[in-house]
Amino acid sequence: MADCSQAGSGRHSMDKSITLPPDEIFRNLENAKRFAIDIGGSLTKLAYYSTVQHKVAKVRSFDHTAKEVDGDPLYEISVQEEITARLHFIKFENAYIETCLDFIKDHLVNTETKVIKATGGGAYKFKELIEKKLRLKVDKEDEMSCLIKGCNFVLKNIPHEAFVYAKHADSEFRFQNTHPDIFPYLLINIGSGVSIVKVESEDKFERIGGSSIGGGTFWGLGALLTKTKRFDELLQLASRGQHTSVDMLVKDIYGGAYGSLGLTGDLIASSFGKSATTDKEFSKEDMAKSLLHMISNDIGQLACLYARLHSLTRVYFGGFFIRGHPVTMHTITYSINFFTKGEVQALFLRHEGYLGAIGAFLKGAEEDNPNQYSWGENYAGSSGLMSVSPDLNPMQRVRSGTFDMLEMDRLERQLVNLPLLQDPSSYIPDTVDLTEDALARQYWLYCFEEALDGVVNRAVASQPDLPQAVERAEKFRQKYLHKLQTLRHQPFAYGSLTVRSLLDTREHCLNEFNFPDPYSKIKQKENDLALRYFQKVVRSLEKLTWEQRQFALVKGLLAGNVFDWGAKAVSDVLESNPEFGFEEAKHQLQERPWLVDCYDQWIARLKGPPHKCALFFVDNSGIDIILGVFPFVRELLCRGTEVVLASNSGPALNDVTNSELQILTERIAAMDSVIQAAIKEDRLTLVQSGSSSPCLDLSRLDKALAVVVRERHTDLVVIEGMGRAIHTNYYAALSCESLKLAVIKNSWLAERLGGKIFSVVFKYEIPPQSPGLRR
Repeated sequence: MADCSQAGSGRHSMDKSITLPPDEIFRNLENAKRFAIDIGGSLTKLAYYSTVQHKVAKVRSFDHTAKEVDGDPLYEISVQEEITARLHFIKFENAYIETCLDFIKDHLVNTETKVIKATGGGAYKFKELIEKKLRLKVDKEDEMSCLIKGCNFVLKNIPHEAFVYAKHADSEFRFQNTHPDIFPYLLINIGSGVSIVKVESEDKFERIGGSSIGGGTFWGLGALLTKTKRFDELLQLASRGQHTSVDMLVKDIYGGAYGSLGLTGDLIASSFGKSATTDKEFSKEDMAKSLLHMISNDIGQLACLYARLHSLTRVYFGGFFIRGHPVTMHTITYSINFFTKGEVQALFLRHEGYLGAIGAFLKGAEEDNPNQYSWGENYAGSSGLMSVSPDLNPMQRVRSGTFDMLEMDRLERQLVNLPLLQDPSSYIPDTVDLTEDALARQYWLYCFEEALDGVVNRAVASQPDLPQAVERAEKFRQKYLHKLQTLRHQPFAYGSLTVRSLLDTREHCLNEFNFPDPYSKIKQKENDLALRYFQKVVRSLEKLTWEQRQFALVKGLLAGNVFDWGAKAVSDVLESNPEFGFEEAKHQLQERPWLVDCYDQWIARLKGPPHKCALFFVDNSGIDIILGVFPFVRELLCRGTEVVLASNSGPALNDVTNSELQILTERIAAMDSVIQAAIKEDRLTLVQSGSSSPCLDLSRLDKALAVVVRERHTDLVVIEGMGRAIHTNYYAALSCESLKLAVIKNSWLAERLGGKIFSVVFKYEIPPQSPGLRR
């Protein structure tokens, strides 16, 4: 328990009430630039923008014009300080507002603002307190417009923001892919009453209806019926109740179903109907449950009618009545399913409680135009979605006295869909949803925990001369271990749990403790070594016949992909046997026929006309990119195909980054006339993917990459590696030809796919209506 009582004095003390370490509350507050606050009836949501200073790994090329590659390294690595923007959103009970304001006042150093944007019903009530404590002028913003602005922001920037609630399913939260165009949608905000808002664009929305029967009605009538004054306690009563004791059902009137009208016997005919005809006392639990059903059904029918009237299928629910409570989400979901016959789903939002604060902040930050950037959730600093259902959450934390947090980092690049996705609205990056696959979830959580010691050792080894590296690495271990433990019990905490999200969470935690590129020195060494063999590999390929060369090129691609430090089976070999090289990797590969073998179809296609342009998502540094990818790319260029090489914008494991690839390409061009001519004639282009992940989300790519893809009329996409082609995008449907290839370097996964370790996936796909089909 963190004791923050020294942060300020007052009636309310935070002592013994905050369950997060003090260095995780109000992070980077000393660099806060702008504030907003949303104060509801029981919860306060604070938003602020800060600048975050962290370390980044930079590479700079040495001048090799007068010397050979032998000797000095190809490039130098330096760790530099960089400042980036971060949004912080914190949610806590109103009881702690005075102490929190004192804490903020005592730690505020560099703020430039004189105003704090405020929204919510409590903004007026606490106006004087806020102005007195923070010496900032409170500028009140319209509650509904803030809500809409916040909703737009999370839908655009957090891929797994919306979910369907399924009470009795293995996974209670089923996350939905956000449509590339989030508009139009219906927002049902259930506060004291109900507001129904149609949102058509960023700045165009209209309240098209509502009702006075909402959360306040449930609370008020519930208090009269049960003498229970707290809203959460009322919901707890409802969760234990049986509404059939109080409600009159169809079968109570007709003895069964009313078939001619299509009414089942268990349908509620009259809410509280039995109370007029039965001479008995009803339990508080049963009355609370009946009341909840009555109000939820009324809201559900209203939402259904407005959705049909305006031809809308996306209907989001929010407000304090929802607040992530399973019992309210379940009753709303049931109601919507019943009235629409399953045609419309009730959608809920992971960060629904923050919408007002986000919107108020965005209104105050319009001069910085935050919507021109893409933002990403920082898993290291965010609490995640917590279940409040005791039977579903053995690690349930008490909502009272805890601080929930959301952090979002501004990304350097604006992210968009790959234009070649067949249907962006149905694209799902991840192959397996671990939220729903319990066996796979158990394995991968174990796998990542087992690999943690190796990651910690690698992080320390990457910074031998920097102070406190061991201490920072240990903090990283504890943080990531805590995340894994949380995900064991709450796999839905950050949306759909996937291998990608586990990898990304690890990268976020490494960056949090200033380990920006733990594999930088390994990549440098392997790049230097592989370059020495490039010309030899090219010469050996040129001696082969056309058919022999095509197979050798593909085998080289696959052998290069073996060199993946993210796979424990490989890293163990590389650590214990430094002599393991390109030829040894070829011998490890599965013999044909491969696990997935479309090689014959690929060769048949190559005998036809060349592709116009190939987009190649590359994977690892060293042997993979230099001896595997570049000879393959060289062959495509010789065929007359333009090539775009897409590499990570930032480091992840031993994946090659764009800055490293620029240097490698320059050096290879100096050795090879084909590559040199292609660069000079603009037939070989290097682009950033916009990602810093070992996996690949084709719906969040650098906008500049999308422009190049369109301009070059790209008709072939090559995706390489387990992370990009197996864990993600294995089922991705593209509107052009695609080649997905990888070596399976994990025994458990290989067996699950029906193979063994080092099995090969070589998947060539032609979309319907593609010219490839007519050849």
